[in-house]
Amino acid sequence: MRRLSCLLLGALLPWAGLEAATVYRYVDEQGNVVFSDRPRANSERIKLESLTVVPSLDVKASSASTTPSDQAEQVPSRRTGESRPGAPFMPYSSFRIASPQDEATLQTGYGGNVQVELDVDPDLRQDHRVRLLVDGEISQSAMHTKAFMLTNLDRGEHVLQAELLDASGQVRHRSAPVTLYVHRASVNSPANPGNLSGLPLNDSSN
Repeated sequence: MRRLSCLLLGALLPWAGLEAATVYRYVDEQGNVVFSDRPRANSERIKLESLTVVPSLDVKASSASTTPSDQAEQVPSRRTGESRPGAPFMPYSSFRIASPQDEATLQTGYGGNVQVELDVDPDLRQDHRVRLLVDGEISQSAMHTKAFMLTNLDRGEHVLQAELLDASGQVRHRSAPVTLYVHRASVNSPANPGNLSGLPLNDSSN
């Protein structure tokens, strides 16, 4: 019966509101203690004290908010390209093959060997990789580098492209294609020049 009385009193507390209120207690025919806001015969008057209500904190809103310093950590630096692992991907302002130039000619003396250099701005992020394609096929596996060495290229025309992969291995950038013309010594050529590795690459139009 005491438990029932507590439950009934708890049900009346919201009705009491924020200000002091009067509640009446009496015993019904079955011997149960009843609390009511209406008086009746043999009821006992009980005055409730005023309630102090403290608003609860919005935990969800406070936990979701971030300080300016937290937001700064989530944005990679545009100058260095560095950011902590898992940071959002930020596009590069420049991603291209800087050398050799488009339509350059690799002279016979190089033996089909050429170094490919990339222009990447901002600097390549630590969790990003670059791979090199020759004639549409992967020639160099993805590495954290901006320079590749191609060796023993066959005589003729070749198309070079670079791809940038993010931390998950997804291709995010692909450079414009660069055409390279390769000259190689042939047994059918009476003039077989020696090592001309010191000569610069020439444009095919010359």
